[in-house]
Amino acid sequence: MALALTTKLEAINTLLSNVGEAPVNSLSGSLTSDVRLAQNILDEVSRDVQSAGWHFNTEKEVPLAPNSENQVELSDGVARVDLEGSNIDSNYDVVVRGSKLYNRKDRTYTFTDTKKYTVTYMLDWEQLPESARRYVMIRAARIYQDRLVGSEKLSAFSRSDEQGALWALRDYEMETADYSVFDNWDVARIIDRSSVIDRVSRG
Repeated sequence: MALALTTKLEAINTLLSNVGEAPVNSLSGSLTSDVRLAQNILDEVSRDVQSAGWHFNTEKEVPLAPNSENQVELSDGVARVDLEGSNIDSNYDVVVRGSKLYNRKDRTYTFTDTKKYTVTYMLDWEQLPESARRYVMIRAARIYQDRLVGSEKLSAFSRSDEQGALWALRDYEMETADYSVFDNWDVARIIDRSSVIDRVSRG
């Protein structure tokens, strides 16, 4: 039988096993307080990790249009919004406030035109790549153990696993995002120094 991605039930059972609790067969119906706490911590860590913004939960060139009240309303799953690259406009410094977009530049929620933004989303467990699931699970298991048991020995072991999972997630990020030093102008202009001289001399 082929291996499948880690399910949320399996992740919850990993948290439970980390404190010596018996696994559960379902996350529906009547749940014990320990299972509910494990589920809450898993969701809490998932939000924390995803809010940093990764390649897998960030989309560029997303058009967001103002509504009839000239406000840009955001869905519940939007964590961050920004103007990047060619979409940068000196008249805008946007942030998410509540469920709306706010322009810090003019201190207003008013937007009069559609712009393309870089948007970071909060994804459900089933939409996360395996490396993200594993990191969230291991980190949540450590936090769960710290809150319920507080064993320094077990916590030290889990921190080692957590660090390894974070490295794996960062490797996944680097491979899928295809980052380059040329994505950053501060770095690219130093590397491109000779061509700048050529352009000046040609002028």
